[in-house]
Amino acid sequence: MRRRAVAEARAWIGTPYVHRASVRGAGADCLGLVRGVWRALRGDEPEAVPPYAPLWAEEGDGARLLAGLRRHLRAVDAASPGDVLAFRMRRDGAAKHLALMSAADAMVHAMERRGVVETPLGPWWRRRIVAAFQF
Repeated sequence: MRRRAVAEARAWIGTPYVHRASVRGAGADCLGLVRGVWRALRGDEPEAVPPYAPLWAEEGDGARLLAGLRRHLRAVDAASPGDVLAFRMRRDGAAKHLALMSAADAMVHAMERRGVVETPLGPWWRRRIVAAFQF
């Protein structure tokens, strides 16, 4: 399943960034990418996504995002390629960014102004991981 998750995430590369969207090739944000991979692997989404702000640095503890991930994915202690990574961009900020680990040192995620891209999973990003989940 993890290999399929990586292949599906990579198929989204080049999709433009669109807040709250989840359509490969047309638009996605970071949650939309994860939702799209879910649909490819598992079928229909298990619940409707509530409204959320476009700024991942908004105040809050990120409990809603993490709770949703915990309801539908399996938390793992050590992430592997194919797993979903949740990030807190500021020490006191909400967990508001998601990526799919595509290799030991890379991830696929949606970034404003860049769309869905595969980027290095370097020290800056690793310090911000707050949780990892398996489909």
